[in-house]
Amino acid sequence: MSRNTIEAFYAAFAKLDAASMARAYAEDARFDDEAFSLNGRREIGGMWSMLCEATSAKGRDVWRLDASAITDTSAHWEAHYRFSATGRMVHNIIEAKFEFNDAGLIVRQRDSFDFWRWSRQALGTPGLLLGWTPFLKNKVRATAAGNLKKYLAARGA
Repeated sequence: MSRNTIEAFYAAFAKLDAASMARAYAEDARFDDEAFSLNGRREIGGMWSMLCEATSAKGRDVWRLDASAITDTSAHWEAHYRFSATGRMVHNIIEAKFEFNDAGLIVRQRDSFDFWRWSRQALGTPGLLLGWTPFLKNKVRATAAGNLKKYLAARGA
């Protein structure tokens, strides 16, 4: 069942279907990656909705997601997209780990990727020079959290 959930999740993501992605999470789920630390379906679903909307608006023409090596608790996925803040092209390579409840919903997801590699692509020279530092990572995390807070507030979520 959990493998089916992961496969359906990435199929929805490939179509930028954030609503279907959000339904894969339990109400009390937790999500962590290099840019976000989120609690609950509201925040996690909001993040996916924000990212899918930005991709649809500014980069649908170059969007591609490839998921592979899917097991009952993990997946490898690669996203090709235009980073909306800079317009730069990114090829991000992610390893995802999942935990599920008895209903087959995601209760914990941890996505890991090379932040320095991502920042060089997404941010250019600042990412090249500072992407390995906690300073830039913390700045990206703060910006992402602020953007999500504004996004959720604008939608009354």
